[in-house]
Amino acid sequence: MDFSISDEQQMLLDTTRHLIAKDYTFARREQIRASAEGWSRDTWHQLAELGLLALVIPEADGGIGAGAIGAMLVANAIGEGLLLEPFHASAVLATRAIAQLGDDGQRAHWLPTLAAGDTIAALAHEDTGHDDTTATPVADGWRLDGRKPAVAHGDIAELLLVSARIAGSGELALFALPADSEGIERHGFRCVDDQRAADIELRGVSAPAASRLGGDATESLQSVLDFGLAALCAEAVGVLDKILAATIEYSRTRRQFGTPIGSFQALQHRMADMLMQVEQARSMSYLASCRCTDADAGVRAHALSSAKVAIGQAARFVGQQAVQIHGGMGMTDELDVSHCFRRLTAFELRGGSTDWHLRQLARRLRAA
Repeated sequence: MDFSISDEQQMLLDTTRHLIAKDYTFARREQIRASAEGWSRDTWHQLAELGLLALVIPEADGGIGAGAIGAMLVANAIGEGLLLEPFHASAVLATRAIAQLGDDGQRAHWLPTLAAGDTIAALAHEDTGHDDTTATPVADGWRLDGRKPAVAHGDIAELLLVSARIAGSGELALFALPADSEGIERHGFRCVDDQRAADIELRGVSAPAASRLGGDATESLQSVLDFGLAALCAEAVGVLDKILAATIEYSRTRRQFGTPIGSFQALQHRMADMLMQVEQARSMSYLASCRCTDADAGVRAHALSSAKVAIGQAARFVGQQAVQIHGGMGMTDELDVSHCFRRLTAFELRGGSTDWHLRQLARRLRAA
Protein backbone atom coordinates (compact mmCIF):
# COMPACT_ATOMS: atom_id res chain seq x y z
CA MET A 1 0.00 0.00 0.00
CA ASP A 2 1.07 3.59 -0.67
CA PHE A 3 1.32 5.45 2.65
CA SER A 4 2.65 8.69 1.17
CA ILE A 5 0.58 11.79 1.93
CA SER A 6 -0.46 14.58 -0.39
CA ASP A 7 0.99 18.09 -0.39
CA GLU A 8 -2.19 19.40 1.25
CA GLN A 9 -1.96 16.80 4.00
CA GLN A 10 1.72 17.58 4.57
CA MET A 11 0.86 21.26 4.84
CA LEU A 12 -1.81 20.45 7.42
CA LEU A 13 0.71 18.52 9.52
CA ASP A 14 3.43 21.17 9.16
CA THR A 15 1.04 23.99 10.06
CA THR A 16 -0.08 22.24 13.23
CA ARG A 17 3.48 21.45 14.27
CA HIS A 18 4.58 25.03 13.59
CA LEU A 19 1.83 26.42 15.82
CA ILE A 20 2.75 24.07 18.65
CA ALA A 21 6.49 24.69 18.37
CA LYS A 22 5.96 28.45 18.34
CA ASP A 23 3.16 29.00 20.85
CA TYR A 24 2.84 25.80 22.88
CA THR A 25 6.30 25.27 24.30
CA PHE A 26 6.83 23.12 27.38
CA ALA A 27 7.06 26.26 29.53
CA ARG A 28 3.81 27.62 28.08
CA ARG A 29 2.10 24.28 28.66
CA GLU A 30 3.21 24.33 32.28
CA GLN A 31 1.58 27.76 32.70
CA ILE A 32 -1.64 26.46 31.20
CA ARG A 33 -1.51 23.31 33.31
CA ALA A 34 -1.08 25.34 36.49
CA SER A 35 -3.95 27.71 35.66
CA ALA A 36 -7.37 27.41 37.28
CA GLU A 37 -8.99 26.44 33.97
CA GLY A 38 -6.36 23.85 33.05
CA TRP A 39 -6.55 24.69 29.34
CA SER A 40 -6.14 27.73 27.09
CA ARG A 41 -9.01 29.37 25.21
CA ASP A 42 -6.42 31.46 23.32
CA THR A 43 -4.85 28.26 21.96
CA TRP A 44 -8.32 26.97 21.14
CA HIS A 45 -9.03 30.02 19.01
CA GLN A 46 -5.63 29.69 17.33
CA LEU A 47 -6.57 26.17 16.32
CA ALA A 48 -9.85 27.55 14.99
CA GLU A 49 -8.09 30.26 12.98
CA LEU A 50 -6.00 27.58 11.26
CA GLY A 51 -9.18 25.67 10.40
CA LEU A 52 -8.23 22.71 12.58
CA LEU A 53 -11.55 22.71 14.43
CA ALA A 54 -13.30 22.28 11.06
CA LEU A 55 -11.07 19.35 10.18
CA VAL A 56 -13.76 16.65 10.16
CA ILE A 57 -16.63 18.87 8.98
CA PRO A 58 -17.58 18.02 5.37
CA GLU A 59 -16.87 20.63 2.72
CA ALA A 60 -20.61 20.77 1.98
CA ASP A 61 -21.13 22.06 5.53
CA GLY A 62 -18.34 24.63 5.28
CA GLY A 63 -15.53 22.53 6.73
CA ILE A 64 -12.20 21.20 5.52
CA GLY A 65 -13.36 17.61 5.06
CA ALA A 66 -9.87 16.25 5.73
CA GLY A 67 -11.18 12.79 6.54
CA ALA A 68 -9.53 10.13 8.67
CA ILE A 69 -6.03 10.68 7.28
CA GLY A 70 -6.16 14.42 7.92
CA ALA A 71 -7.41 13.77 11.45
CA MET A 72 -4.60 11.25 11.96
CA LEU A 73 -1.90 13.74 10.94
CA VAL A 74 -3.20 16.56 13.12
CA ALA A 75 -3.71 14.17 16.04
CA ASN A 76 -0.06 13.11 15.69
CA ALA A 77 1.00 16.73 16.16
CA ILE A 78 -1.48 17.24 19.02
CA GLY A 79 0.07 14.24 20.77
CA GLU A 80 3.60 15.48 20.22
CA GLY A 81 2.63 18.81 21.76
CA LEU A 82 0.75 17.20 24.67
CA LEU A 83 -2.04 19.74 24.18
CA LEU A 84 -4.46 20.06 27.08
CA GLU A 85 -7.24 21.54 24.95
CA PRO A 86 -10.33 19.42 24.04
CA PHE A 87 -9.31 18.71 20.45
CA HIS A 88 -10.26 15.04 20.43
CA ALA A 89 -13.41 15.45 22.54
CA SER A 90 -14.86 18.43 20.68
CA ALA A 91 -13.20 18.85 17.27
CA VAL A 92 -13.17 15.13 16.46
CA LEU A 93 -15.79 13.12 18.36
CA ALA A 94 -18.56 15.64 19.01
CA THR A 95 -18.16 17.48 15.72
CA ARG A 96 -18.14 14.21 13.79
CA ALA A 97 -21.29 13.10 15.62
CA ILE A 98 -23.21 16.23 14.67
CA ALA A 99 -21.94 16.14 11.09
CA GLN A 100 -23.00 12.51 10.72
CA LEU A 101 -26.25 12.34 12.73
CA GLY A 102 -27.61 15.89 12.55
CA ASP A 103 -30.21 17.06 10.05
CA ASP A 104 -29.67 20.11 7.82
CA GLY A 105 -30.89 22.55 10.46
CA GLN A 106 -28.90 21.01 13.30
CA ARG A 107 -25.70 20.94 11.25
CA ALA A 108 -26.20 24.55 10.12
CA HIS A 109 -26.78 25.61 13.73
CA TRP A 110 -23.95 23.83 15.49
CA LEU A 111 -21.11 23.15 13.04
CA PRO A 112 -20.14 26.80 12.28
CA THR A 113 -19.90 27.69 15.97
CA LEU A 114 -17.87 24.55 16.68
CA ALA A 115 -15.51 25.31 13.79
CA ALA A 116 -15.06 28.90 15.00
CA GLY A 117 -14.10 27.73 18.49
CA ASP A 118 -17.05 29.58 20.02
CA THR A 119 -18.63 26.37 21.30
CA ILE A 120 -16.99 23.36 22.90
CA ALA A 121 -18.91 20.10 22.76
CA ALA A 122 -18.42 16.77 24.50
CA LEU A 123 -19.84 13.35 23.70
CA ALA A 124 -21.37 11.83 26.83
CA HIS A 125 -21.55 8.15 25.94
CA GLU A 126 -20.34 4.88 27.41
CA ASP A 127 -18.29 3.59 24.50
CA THR A 128 -17.90 0.07 25.89
CA GLY A 129 -21.62 -0.67 25.70
CA HIS A 130 -22.72 -0.20 29.35
CA ASP A 131 -24.99 2.81 28.87
CA ASP A 132 -27.93 2.86 31.30
CA THR A 133 -29.14 6.44 30.72
CA THR A 134 -32.81 6.40 29.71
CA ALA A 135 -34.96 8.74 27.62
CA THR A 136 -38.65 8.65 28.49
CA PRO A 137 -41.16 10.14 26.02
CA VAL A 138 -43.14 13.09 27.40
CA ALA A 139 -45.60 15.51 25.84
CA ASP A 140 -43.05 18.00 24.51
CA GLY A 141 -40.09 15.70 23.90
CA TRP A 142 -38.08 13.53 26.26
CA ARG A 143 -37.04 13.24 29.91
CA LEU A 144 -33.46 12.03 30.45
CA ASP A 145 -32.25 10.28 33.58
CA GLY A 146 -28.91 8.62 34.24
CA ARG A 147 -25.22 9.14 34.83
CA LYS A 148 -22.24 9.54 32.49
CA PRO A 149 -18.89 8.85 34.18
CA ALA A 150 -15.58 10.41 33.16
CA VAL A 151 -16.79 12.39 30.14
CA ALA A 152 -13.66 13.85 28.53
CA HIS A 153 -13.72 17.66 28.92
CA GLY A 154 -17.32 17.40 30.06
CA ASP A 155 -16.87 20.12 32.67
CA ILE A 156 -15.82 22.80 30.17
CA ALA A 157 -18.22 21.93 27.34
CA GLU A 158 -21.07 24.27 26.50
CA LEU A 159 -22.84 21.54 24.52
CA LEU A 160 -23.33 17.95 25.61
CA LEU A 161 -24.20 15.16 23.20
CA VAL A 162 -25.94 12.69 25.49
CA SER A 163 -26.74 9.14 24.46
CA ALA A 164 -29.71 7.38 26.04
CA ARG A 165 -31.82 4.27 25.60
CA ILE A 166 -35.45 4.94 24.70
CA ALA A 167 -37.58 3.55 27.52
CA GLY A 168 -39.51 0.49 26.45
CA SER A 169 -37.72 -0.03 23.14
CA GLY A 170 -34.00 -0.18 23.85
CA GLU A 171 -33.35 2.03 20.84
CA LEU A 172 -30.28 4.25 21.22
CA ALA A 173 -30.78 8.00 20.77
CA LEU A 174 -28.43 10.98 20.87
CA PHE A 175 -29.49 14.38 22.19
CA ALA A 176 -27.75 17.75 21.83
CA LEU A 177 -28.28 19.66 25.08
CA PRO A 178 -26.87 22.90 26.48
CA ALA A 179 -24.59 21.93 29.35
CA ASP A 180 -26.38 24.32 31.71
CA SER A 181 -29.78 22.65 31.16
CA GLU A 182 -31.83 22.23 34.30
CA GLY A 183 -31.26 18.81 35.84
CA ILE A 184 -27.69 18.42 34.57
CA GLU A 185 -25.07 18.32 37.30
CA ARG A 186 -21.37 18.13 36.44
CA HIS A 187 -18.54 17.13 38.77
CA GLY A 188 -15.30 18.13 37.06
CA PHE A 189 -11.87 16.79 37.84
CA ARG A 190 -8.34 16.65 36.48
CA CYS A 191 -7.26 13.34 34.97
CA VAL A 192 -3.90 11.63 35.46
CA ASP A 193 -2.64 13.27 32.24
CA ASP A 194 -3.84 16.74 33.36
CA GLN A 195 -6.71 16.85 30.87
CA ARG A 196 -10.17 17.69 32.17
CA ALA A 197 -13.13 15.33 32.60
CA ALA A 198 -16.43 15.24 34.46
CA ASP A 199 -18.92 12.84 35.96
CA ILE A 200 -22.30 14.00 34.69
CA GLU A 201 -25.62 13.30 36.37
CA LEU A 202 -28.95 13.77 34.60
CA ARG A 203 -32.06 14.02 36.75
CA GLY A 204 -35.30 14.66 34.90
CA VAL A 205 -33.56 16.65 32.16
CA SER A 206 -36.02 18.03 29.62
CA ALA A 207 -34.89 17.36 26.03
CA PRO A 208 -37.03 18.99 23.32
CA ALA A 209 -37.94 16.81 20.37
CA ALA A 210 -35.73 18.98 18.13
CA SER A 211 -32.67 18.18 20.28
CA ARG A 212 -32.55 14.58 19.08
CA LEU A 213 -29.92 13.93 16.43
CA GLY A 214 -31.26 11.48 13.88
CA GLY A 215 -33.26 8.36 14.69
CA ASP A 216 -31.78 5.14 16.03
CA ALA A 217 -28.17 6.13 16.61
CA THR A 218 -26.74 2.65 17.24
CA GLU A 219 -24.85 2.18 13.98
CA SER A 220 -24.07 5.83 13.29
CA LEU A 221 -22.74 6.47 16.77
CA GLN A 222 -20.53 3.40 16.57
CA SER A 223 -19.02 4.68 13.32
CA VAL A 224 -18.32 8.01 15.07
CA LEU A 225 -16.61 6.20 17.94
CA ASP A 226 -14.53 4.17 15.48
CA PHE A 227 -13.42 7.36 13.72
CA GLY A 228 -12.56 8.92 17.07
CA LEU A 229 -10.62 5.87 18.25
CA ALA A 230 -8.44 6.00 15.13
CA ALA A 231 -7.64 9.66 15.88
CA LEU A 232 -6.92 8.80 19.52
CA CYS A 233 -4.49 6.07 18.41
CA ALA A 234 -2.76 8.59 16.15
CA GLU A 235 -2.44 11.01 19.07
CA ALA A 236 -0.80 8.29 21.15
CA VAL A 237 1.72 7.66 18.38
CA GLY A 238 2.63 11.34 18.52
CA VAL A 239 3.28 10.99 22.25
CA LEU A 240 5.37 7.87 21.62
CA ASP A 241 7.49 9.77 19.10
CA LYS A 242 8.06 12.52 21.64
CA ILE A 243 9.02 10.30 24.56
CA LEU A 244 11.34 8.19 22.39
CA ALA A 245 13.12 11.29 21.05
CA ALA A 246 13.49 12.67 24.58
CA THR A 247 14.96 9.38 25.81
CA ILE A 248 17.49 9.16 22.99
CA GLU A 249 18.56 12.76 23.55
CA TYR A 250 18.90 12.14 27.30
CA SER A 251 21.10 9.08 26.65
CA ARG A 252 23.46 11.28 24.61
CA THR A 253 23.86 13.96 27.28
CA ARG A 254 23.66 12.02 30.56
CA ARG A 255 27.10 10.75 31.51
CA GLN A 256 28.20 8.02 33.88
CA PHE A 257 31.73 6.80 34.43
CA GLY A 258 32.88 9.61 32.14
CA THR A 259 30.88 8.48 29.09
CA PRO A 260 27.32 9.05 27.75
CA ILE A 261 24.95 6.35 28.95
CA GLY A 262 23.80 5.95 25.34
CA SER A 263 27.08 4.17 24.65
CA PHE A 264 26.14 1.33 27.02
CA GLN A 265 25.13 -1.68 24.98
CA ALA A 266 22.35 -2.73 27.33
CA LEU A 267 20.65 0.66 26.99
CA GLN A 268 21.15 0.64 23.23
CA HIS A 269 19.27 -2.66 23.08
CA ARG A 270 16.43 -1.25 25.18
CA MET A 271 16.13 1.85 23.00
CA ALA A 272 16.17 -0.33 19.89
CA ASP A 273 13.25 -2.28 21.35
CA MET A 274 11.47 1.00 22.08
CA LEU A 275 11.97 2.09 18.46
CA MET A 276 10.53 -1.19 17.18
CA GLN A 277 7.47 -0.77 19.40
CA VAL A 278 6.93 2.79 18.18
CA GLU A 279 7.19 1.81 14.52
CA GLN A 280 4.80 -1.10 15.02
CA ALA A 281 2.39 1.27 16.75
CA ARG A 282 2.67 3.69 13.84
CA SER A 283 1.81 1.00 11.30
CA MET A 284 -1.23 -0.03 13.36
CA SER A 285 -2.31 3.61 13.55
CA TYR A 286 -2.16 3.75 9.75
CA LEU A 287 -4.31 0.62 9.60
CA ALA A 288 -6.84 2.09 12.02
CA SER A 289 -7.10 5.33 10.05
CA CYS A 290 -7.51 3.45 6.76
CA ARG A 291 -10.19 1.15 8.15
CA CYS A 292 -12.14 3.42 10.52
CA THR A 293 -14.59 4.52 7.81
CA ASP A 294 -15.06 1.10 6.23
CA ALA A 295 -18.70 0.28 5.48
CA ASP A 296 -18.30 -3.13 7.14
CA ALA A 297 -18.65 -2.66 10.89
CA GLY A 298 -16.87 -5.96 11.53
CA VAL A 299 -13.83 -4.88 9.53
CA ARG A 300 -13.73 -1.60 11.45
CA ALA A 301 -14.06 -3.29 14.81
CA HIS A 302 -11.31 -5.83 14.15
CA ALA A 303 -8.84 -3.25 12.82
CA LEU A 304 -9.50 -0.73 15.60
CA SER A 305 -9.31 -3.26 18.42
CA SER A 306 -6.10 -4.62 16.93
CA ALA A 307 -4.65 -1.10 16.78
CA LYS A 308 -5.77 -0.21 20.29
CA VAL A 309 -4.17 -3.36 21.71
CA ALA A 310 -0.88 -2.94 19.83
CA ILE A 311 -0.56 0.77 20.58
CA GLY A 312 -1.66 0.28 24.19
CA GLN A 313 1.01 -2.35 24.71
CA ALA A 314 3.59 -0.09 23.06
CA ALA A 315 2.49 2.80 25.28
CA ARG A 316 3.08 0.73 28.39
CA PHE A 317 6.44 -0.69 27.28
CA VAL A 318 7.93 2.50 25.83
CA GLY A 319 6.67 4.64 28.69
CA GLN A 320 8.11 2.36 31.35
CA GLN A 321 11.45 2.02 29.58
CA ALA A 322 11.73 5.80 29.14
CA VAL A 323 11.14 6.42 32.83
CA GLN A 324 13.64 3.72 33.84
CA ILE A 325 16.36 5.09 31.54
CA HIS A 326 15.81 8.59 32.93
CA GLY A 327 15.89 7.32 36.49
CA GLY A 328 14.16 9.30 39.23
CA MET A 329 14.08 12.43 37.06
CA GLY A 330 11.76 10.62 34.70
CA MET A 331 8.86 11.01 37.14
CA THR A 332 9.31 14.70 37.92
CA ASP A 333 7.24 17.52 36.42
CA GLU A 334 10.43 19.25 35.28
CA LEU A 335 10.84 16.82 32.37
CA ASP A 336 8.29 16.26 29.62
CA VAL A 337 8.94 12.52 29.88
CA SER A 338 6.72 12.27 32.95
CA HIS A 339 3.92 14.13 31.17
CA CYS A 340 4.26 11.82 28.17
CA PHE A 341 4.15 8.80 30.48
CA ARG A 342 0.93 10.04 32.10
CA ARG A 343 -0.64 10.78 28.71
CA LEU A 344 0.17 7.26 27.53
CA THR A 345 -1.23 5.80 30.75
CA ALA A 346 -4.49 7.67 30.18
CA PHE A 347 -4.59 6.52 26.56
CA GLU A 348 -4.57 2.90 27.65
CA LEU A 349 -7.85 3.47 29.49
CA ARG A 350 -9.67 5.69 27.00
CA GLY A 351 -11.90 4.36 24.25
CA GLY A 352 -11.93 0.96 25.93
CA SER A 353 -8.87 -0.30 27.76
CA THR A 354 -6.18 -2.42 26.16
CA ASP A 355 -7.49 -5.48 28.00
CA TRP A 356 -11.08 -4.77 26.95
CA HIS A 357 -10.12 -4.60 23.28
CA LEU A 358 -8.03 -7.73 23.64
CA ARG A 359 -11.12 -9.54 24.94
CA GLN A 360 -13.14 -8.23 21.98
CA LEU A 361 -10.56 -9.64 19.58
CA ALA A 362 -10.60 -13.00 21.35
CA ARG A 363 -14.40 -13.08 21.26
CA ARG A 364 -14.50 -12.37 17.52
CA LEU A 365 -11.85 -15.01 16.83
CA ARG A 366 -13.80 -17.61 18.79
CA ALA A 367 -16.95 -16.69 16.90
CA ALA A 368 -15.14 -17.06 13.58
